[in-house]
Amino acid sequence: MAFAHDTAQALEAAAFLANSELEPDTLLAFDDLVAFFDDFAYTGARPTAADLEPVRSIRSDVRALFKATRDGAVPLVNRILAEQSALPQLVRHGDIDWHIHAAADDRPLHERILVETAMAMIDVIRADELSRFDRCEMDDCDGVVFDLSRNRSRKYCSVTCTNRAAQAAYRARQADEVAS
Repeated sequence: MAFAHDTAQALEAAAFLANSELEPDTLLAFDDLVAFFDDFAYTGARPTAADLEPVRSIRSDVRALFKATRDGAVPLVNRILAEQSALPQLVRHGDIDWHIHAAADDRPLHERILVETAMAMIDVIRADELSRFDRCEMDDCDGVVFDLSRNRSRKYCSVTCTNRAAQAAYRARQADEVAS
């Protein structure tokens, strides 16, 4: 299933945000928030220092969406949309053709993130594609994996975990060679 550009981008941003609360926390400073905003091409009002704590506070809600079953995600999505008074509208800006926004550009960043994530989850739920979300395969990591690959081969939540797994595999091969 190929998701619309805005859906995929919102889900990738949300997975990054959900994983940012793991150790080490990667959303500690205002500069981290600005980088997140820019990296995931959010539109609307740029973040201010006052946005940092509200954005940090929604990470567990976003994580809960990704860990829920299909039936369990529905009330979470509906609650978010109701609490934020989401009003879906078609918009076009920059190089992106018509797509849906459900929160005004002047709403606080954490509200826009929640609404965009919930709207993207609607597509995931309707397409019955929650299998695109998984837990990181590193034993000591509880990261969320969002896999858009065709063969669903993504195993790790971040480059850090991918590198740690590669190092462990290399060390195991080296130990096998020494033992042989």
